[in-house]
Amino acid sequence: MENKYQYCVIMAGGIGSRFWPMSTQKNPKQFQDILGTGRTMIQQTFDRINKLIPAENIFVITNTEYISISHQQLPEIPIENIVGEPVMKNTAACNLYMLNKIGAINPDANIIILPADHLILKEDVFIDKVKQAFEITEKNNYLVTLGIKPTRPDTGYGYIQFMDKKNESYFKVKTFTEKPDLEIAKTFIESGDFLWNAGIFVWNVKTIRKAFEEFLPEMSQQFSECEYNNDRENECIEQIYPKVNKISIDNGILEHAKNVYVIPADLGWSDLGTWTSVYENATKDENENAFKSKHILTYNSTGTIIKLKNNNKAAIIDGLKNYIVIDTEKALLICPKENDQLIKDYVLELKNFKKGEKFM
Repeated sequence: MENKYQYCVIMAGGIGSRFWPMSTQKNPKQFQDILGTGRTMIQQTFDRINKLIPAENIFVITNTEYISISHQQLPEIPIENIVGEPVMKNTAACNLYMLNKIGAINPDANIIILPADHLILKEDVFIDKVKQAFEITEKNNYLVTLGIKPTRPDTGYGYIQFMDKKNESYFKVKTFTEKPDLEIAKTFIESGDFLWNAGIFVWNVKTIRKAFEEFLPEMSQQFSECEYNNDRENECIEQIYPKVNKISIDNGILEHAKNVYVIPADLGWSDLGTWTSVYENATKDENENAFKSKHILTYNSTGTIIKLKNNNKAAIIDGLKNYIVIDTEKALLICPKENDQLIKDYVLELKNFKKGEKFM
């Protein structure tokens, strides 16, 4: 099937508070060059999928306040393809919105859903797996996801359990589990039939619409009241969005549907969800410290990531083992890497300070 039936939705609405203080409400991590590659996370996501899908078939769904930065960073994408949500409602609503919008253009569309802020090092493997997923969804009423072979019992990811079948390139999904605790994650890894949920989905408009009608009928009804791709769309979306249920596509659809399949994929993948994951993917010196500046001296320090807003600033770090040190114009974060999941909580507490909002 030609590429004109293939579409992409890049989800770029998050604030990335685990990446504070670099990621802020005004400039979230997807619009930043976290790894120092010369391209931001959303630009890299576009570059990757644009090898397969033409720019006019690529859509971005983000928060209304990030429409202009999305357009600045991705001038190749038609401006009408950059869509703003008036309220953040998790991933079910934005997926339903986009399937209605794309379905109105092409009712036979096959859509790949990509998070805007993930790292994929093995881009050729990624393209091959996406092609395979499109072949599956063009011929079958399946909801397909790419699953990543886990390397550790990580509690920051969702997990997909698959059923062993003779067809070795993809498997029927048995269960979806949102972020488990450490003990459960360990049992998942030991069992060998679990993959990380990368949040990359491929489906045909008709198949996913049917799933919404079955499992989220009220939401389905709300979005069916709008007309798409005309002057009335925005007004209607602004009216329905505050009433829409806040639920993830995983909880709302994928945990219940019986036609979900997974393609195991070794993509060199990270969701770059924490500073530790950035550290793991960064270049390190002989003491396993990761930093870019020439003016940083470290003593008795190992396993530490250091990021300075101003590369002309000197820093001397003595005695830090496995720490995160992030310096920006407005804030400084110093915390053990093992506490990186708590950064969200730190940010919430900081908000409660007098004028704490200005540091967000």
